[in-house]
Amino acid sequence: MEALGRQILVEFYECDEHVLNDVSQIEAILLDGTRASGASIISHKFHKFSPHGVSGMVVIAESHVAIHTWPEYSYAAVDIFTCGETIDPWTIQEHLKTCFSSKNASAMELKRGMFKVAEGQKLLFKPQNSARFGN
Repeated sequence: MEALGRQILVEFYECDEHVLNDVSQIEAILLDGTRASGASIISHKFHKFSPHGVSGMVVIAESHVAIHTWPEYSYAAVDIFTCGETIDPWTIQEHLKTCFSSKNASAMELKRGMFKVAEGQKLLFKPQNSARFGN
């Protein structure tokens, strides 16, 4: 069995609440972490809630990085999904942990898109015959 992608669900606790409530800082941190991993950024969108909290997403060619913050609890929930084998999602996770000054974090990695492949063959990240999918 081989996977199309890896998804890391991360919970950051005991973070700097001022960082978690600053939409421009959150945007810069996620973009910098995504770039550091070597991912190809397609687009990004972030929103500041009132009175506090930020949600946002960076769409990458290899999938996405999403965040939701609760500054009042010094907490952030992050979803890092990367497809293929060229991007290490843990690079993004470590960058965020440092920038949020998280004193306590937990993460779980899931394999997504599990397929059986013939012996000696690899699962292609982007199928060569995309006509099958109407592209």
